[in-house]
Amino acid sequence: MKDSQKFVGLDVSKEIISVGIAEEGRGEPRFHGNIQNNPESIRRLFKKLGDSDKLLVCYEAGSCGYSIFRQLLSMDIECIVVAPTLIPRRAGDRVKTDRRDSLRLAQLLRAGELTSVWVPDETHEALRDLIRARFDTREDLQRVRQRLVHFLLRHEIRPPQGVKNWTVKYRTWLNSLTFEKPALRIVFQEYFHSIYEVEERMKRIEAQIHEEAVKSEHAPVIQALQSLRGVAEVTAVTLVAEIGQFSRFSNPRQLMSYAGLVPKEYSSGSNRWQGSITKVGNSHIRRALVECSWSYRHRPSLKGELKKRQIGQPLEAQRISWKAQHRLNLKYNRITSRGKTGKFAVVAIARELLGFIWAIGCSIEDVKFNQQRVS
Repeated sequence: MKDSQKFVGLDVSKEIISVGIAEEGRGEPRFHGNIQNNPESIRRLFKKLGDSDKLLVCYEAGSCGYSIFRQLLSMDIECIVVAPTLIPRRAGDRVKTDRRDSLRLAQLLRAGELTSVWVPDETHEALRDLIRARFDTREDLQRVRQRLVHFLLRHEIRPPQGVKNWTVKYRTWLNSLTFEKPALRIVFQEYFHSIYEVEERMKRIEAQIHEEAVKSEHAPVIQALQSLRGVAEVTAVTLVAEIGQFSRFSNPRQLMSYAGLVPKEYSSGSNRWQGSITKVGNSHIRRALVECSWSYRHRPSLKGELKKRQIGQPLEAQRISWKAQHRLNLKYNRITSRGKTGKFAVVAIARELLGFIWAIGCSIEDVKFNQQRVS
């Protein structure tokens, strides 16, 4: 049995890994046991299981990252990281344990029913962590600002007429506020100072994002994507960090599905029903695209920051950008003229915009690949 093909399912948690094994054929998988989640325990386990070319391993993508994948790869053991949302579930199954999960993974791996995720290299993973740290910081900034606004509202303190929140005039007004009670004074000072701290953190993160956008190995794709209207530096880095290699998608519709921007569908016989988008996919890509898609409600033009961003960029990227402006603006006007809301139109534009992004990304990757082949 040691020399037969083995399908190994790992249920990974912070401290423990549960191991299920399915042999070739149709037999029931067996539970091997639990091991500690550390490199030495993993090495000893797979040394016992037999030849590396007879092992196929899987585990779910999660908070423990890709260290196990990389370790197994260094041991010449084939491993896939599985998308948790795409694991088949039995109807009515209400019992969940680590043991059952590992056995189920091994069984589904043997049956070929699991969908693997793309695993980034360490450099790409670091870029993804950086852009997600910015997203977390932006959420923190929104929270601390809301705390201060609500504190002022509780005490019926409102900004002067015509002063918008968080503008220069609004901050000047905040600096002029005074409180008689010491308790209120310290609360206001701490809330106000916490905003300053988060804003400084945001500046440091965005400075590093700019460094990556200009000097990293992903810089050519990041710069080319900024040729598109609405896609500034942070959005371009977000797309590259979350998508990874654009050419791994054979067509743009696959990328749209990856972002959860394709419509739900129920078809049976002659009946066909399509609903809102699935939202089953990468939420960071979806959020960034919807935000930048609002710029396509304006008429096509080439001026200001967009014109500066396109200087020195490939002609193909500029051509795609101009085509996208015309097509997406026409789409926005066509959808809203039928009585649909702007939000509905923007989601449709975000889906189609992703096709133009895929085209630019693939064109830059092709150029890079040809340069490497020549050299």
